[in-house]
Amino acid sequence: MDPDKCCDSACVPCERDPADSEPIDLCNYVGGAFVCHSNDEWMNVLEPATGYRFGRVPLSSEEDVVAAVAAARSAQPSWGALSHSERAGWLDRIADALEARYEEIAALESRDTGKPISLARAVDAHRSVSNFRFFAGILREHEEEVFEMASATNYVVSKPVGVGALITPWNLPLYLLSWKVAPAIGMGNTVVCKPSELTPMTADLLMRVIDGVGLPAGVVNLVHGDGAGAGAPLVAHPDVDLVSFTGGTATGEKVAASAAPAFKKLSLELGGKNSSIVFADCDIDSTVTGVVRAGFLNQGQVCLCGSRVLVEESAYDEFRDRFVDAVEAMRVGDPADEGTDLGALISEQHLEKVRGYVELAKQEGGTLLTGGTPCVPSGFEHGNWMAPTVIEGLSPSSRCATEEIFGPIVTLHPFSSEDEAIAIANNTRYGLAGSVWTDDLDKGKRVSEAIETGMVWVNTWLHRDLRVPFG
Repeated sequence: MDPDKCCDSACVPCERDPADSEPIDLCNYVGGAFVCHSNDEWMNVLEPATGYRFGRVPLSSEEDVVAAVAAARSAQPSWGALSHSERAGWLDRIADALEARYEEIAALESRDTGKPISLARAVDAHRSVSNFRFFAGILREHEEEVFEMASATNYVVSKPVGVGALITPWNLPLYLLSWKVAPAIGMGNTVVCKPSELTPMTADLLMRVIDGVGLPAGVVNLVHGDGAGAGAPLVAHPDVDLVSFTGGTATGEKVAASAAPAFKKLSLELGGKNSSIVFADCDIDSTVTGVVRAGFLNQGQVCLCGSRVLVEESAYDEFRDRFVDAVEAMRVGDPADEGTDLGALISEQHLEKVRGYVELAKQEGGTLLTGGTPCVPSGFEHGNWMAPTVIEGLSPSSRCATEEIFGPIVTLHPFSSEDEAIAIANNTRYGLAGSVWTDDLDKGKRVSEAIETGMVWVNTWLHRDLRVPFG
């Protein structure tokens, strides 16, 4: 493919009117009621695929945060006093209600984020239901720890922390919000949620589900807004006991700086720059399929994506050619089309950031093998579109090879030995995930344990039991 041209053959034209519905105005959810925010400041929510206004989200203030935290604090004692079994029953009811709106979740998430409807259905809608069901099961199986001594019995009682602040990103909105809400309230905490202002729609849907099943008022609250107006005062509030944040590293540093002096329980997940290590003895067919998926799922906007691919020298040329062919075969188009593989990027600002890395790669000596240009389907001229991009020839220590891009860009790097592959994989500030592809399981285990990352898959990607640590 000519990298200076749009991937016209892969783009799917629009077959629907992108402005065929009225914009939606959202409300906060506080103390069991949908309430207006305290000021008259709003932000437009734009559909990534079209650029059209999808709705408006409140830009809440500290006053709104104070009300939500007060509601959560008031509800916590009675909620925390329920048994594990009783709280598990509430999680199951939420799961059932979400499952009844499965297709609605998928359609709303696809439109709000720009991801393909097939992905929103298989991942986002599915996990939003399974997260609540999983943690309901964990609660029912939960047993207090008991340690017998010759003259005494020691036992551990698990108690709620208190009020939690749950701040979620735009790439997997309901997937990650449900992953935070379910265990937090399951263990007796009450929460205030602050979803991304870019993708607030399924957070609103979750509040309507929670309201519909009759969850006690104040157990789950939601305040819409941006980081400065809502996120910062939520993290800093003295009655917030724990903070769970998923998002960018720079923002995470601010969250930690605010929460740490108050000794709040803190969970941060701040991104990744993950390597897919391909050895010559791998099954080439399944490896190409798996590594393409790892690199480009959700337009590369997943913290676990394998955005740099390390390939053993003896297999490099064959793998590169087959990898590029597979990437060029992906269909970029209308997220509502069942045949679409890649949708739109989240925003114009993010698109420009990602495209900036293409220019940087050229400056750093990289060669574009495919992509690097807009790929705009007919009828979507105002959306945030980019062709899937593959780059080779970069130094493994270059910025493009070590910084998180969070878009549809994958870099290829040859290696000559296990030690070199491990050294390249570890040459980044991130340590979230990685994958190893080989028919030698001893090698796979050896290399995966030498990589300084939290999760490493062998001959697969994104298969994870929720009982194991994340990152």
